[in-house]
Amino acid sequence: MTSRPSEAAIDEIVASCNGDLHGALKALLLVNEQLEAELLQLYAAVALGGPFERGSNALH
Repeated sequence: MTSRPSEAAIDEIVASCNGDLHGALKALLLVNEQLEAELLQLYAAVALGGPFERGSNALH
């Protein structure tokens, strides 16, 4: 199942890496690793009952 917005996003990511597919994949993997690290921080904070307010930048 492929949607047009996804295709446009893929094209934009590849273009931002000057057409380098390897570079685009590497960039996406790095972003994914960062998001996973932020999720782990969130899970830990929730498990400890940490305060998280809507709109807070507590993870950054």
